[in-house]
Amino acid sequence: MNFKHSNIQLVHFTLRLATFLLFAGRAWQHLFWDAPFRALLWDQNTMESIVLFFRGGIWQEYVTSAATDRFIQTVITGFGIFYALMALVTLFIRSRYVKRFLWLYILSSVSLVFLAVLYTMEKFYHVGQFFEYTIQFLLPLFFWYTIAQGVNLFRLLLVMKIAIALTFSAHGLYATGIYPQPGVFVDMFISMLHVSEPVAIKMLFFAGILDFVVSVALFVPRLARYALLYAALWGGLTAVARTWANFYFDFPLNSLHQNLYETLFRLPHMLVPLAAIIILFQLKEFRMLHSTQ
Repeated sequence: MNFKHSNIQLVHFTLRLATFLLFAGRAWQHLFWDAPFRALLWDQNTMESIVLFFRGGIWQEYVTSAATDRFIQTVITGFGIFYALMALVTLFIRSRYVKRFLWLYILSSVSLVFLAVLYTMEKFYHVGQFFEYTIQFLLPLFFWYTIAQGVNLFRLLLVMKIAIALTFSAHGLYATGIYPQPGVFVDMFISMLHVSEPVAIKMLFFAGILDFVVSVALFVPRLARYALLYAALWGGLTAVARTWANFYFDFPLNSLHQNLYETLFRLPHMLVPLAAIIILFQLKEFRMLHSTQ
C-alpha cells in the first residue's frame, strides 16, 4: 500500500515515545516504590502448597519472614531494572535494528500482562481491572509492529481501537459505580475542580458514561475520529491529573517523585489514540486517492 512515509514515521515516533514513557514510568515505580507482587506471593489459597513444598515450615512463618520480604523486593527491583533497560532500548535503538529485539518486546508485553493480573488480584479479581491495562500491555507490540515490513495499517488500527475501547470501558466500570468508585478518583475531582464530594461523584459517573459511549463510537466510521480525539484528550487529562492533584508547592520534588511515574505510564492512554488518529487520516487519504484513479 502506498502510504506516505512521513505519516508512517510519525505513527512510529508517537508509539516510540509512548512505549518509552510506559517503560520509564514502570521502572520508576518498581525501583523506588512498590508493585503488587505480594498480592500473589502472599495469597495463601494460591501459594501455600507451592511454598510449603519447596520451603517447608508453616505458612505464617513464610509471610512474616524478613527473608521473604527481601525476596519479594528483589523480584520487584529486578522487574524495575528490566523496564529501565527496555526504556533505554526503545529510546535509542535505531528502527532498522528494532526487528532483532522482537523477543524482548514480546517478553515485556508478557510481563505487563502479568502485572495487570497482579493488579486484578489486588482489586478482588475484578475483570475490568485487568482490561484497564490493555493499551499498556499491547503497546510494546504496537511499537514493534510499526517498523515491520508490510505493516497492515487497517489491521493495526482495528487492534488499537479494541485496546482503547477495552481500556476506557474498564475505566467506566469504576467511574459509574458498577465496581466500587475508587476514592482516589473522587479526590482528584475535588482537588482539581474544587467541587463538593457529591458533585465529584456525579461528574465521575458522567465521565464513565462517556467512556462507554466513546468505546462504541470508535467503531462507527463517521464518529471514530471524534471518539479518538476525545480518548486522547481524556487520556491525557487523567494521566496528568495523577501528578496535578497531588502536587504541593511546599514539597515540589517529593510531590513529583511520589506521583510523576503514574503520569508517565498513563500517558500512552493519550498517545495511542493520537497514533490511531494519524493512521485514520492516512487511510482516509489512501481511500480518496484510489477512488479518484
